[in-house]
Amino acid sequence: MYGDQETVRRILTELGDTWAVVGLSNNRDRAAYGVAAVLQRFGKRVVPIHPKAETVHGEQGYASLSAVPFRIDVVDVFVNSALAGQVADDAVAAGAQAVWFQLGVVDEAAFDRTRAAGLDMVMNRCPAIEIPQLG
Repeated sequence: MYGDQETVRRILTELGDTWAVVGLSNNRDRAAYGVAAVLQRFGKRVVPIHPKAETVHGEQGYASLSAVPFRIDVVDVFVNSALAGQVADDAVAAGAQAVWFQLGVVDEAAFDRTRAAGLDMVMNRCPAIEIPQLG
């Protein structure tokens, strides 16, 4: 498991409430849609990042992290593992404080690079599962 419980808690409670959700669209059948709704219920601002730049859950979407005109605290990654490393690098470049790779998204080299850049990172876990457990 990549990301100890203290890192999970810190990302979910201390690092800020603006979460870019990479891969979020209006497709209700995709996990990103439901996870984003849970994050909103727990007070997070969800910023959709998707090539279509759709408005999702009432939030304006952007085609890329670099297109977001305000600070992102956490980048939540719903793309496949082959693409996730570039997203992690983009998160570092954007000044995010943390990166969260969803269940099934694994890139050990990206994990190491992101941590070496000073960001908190969790990999192969889901914030919608973790956040309700914090009490």
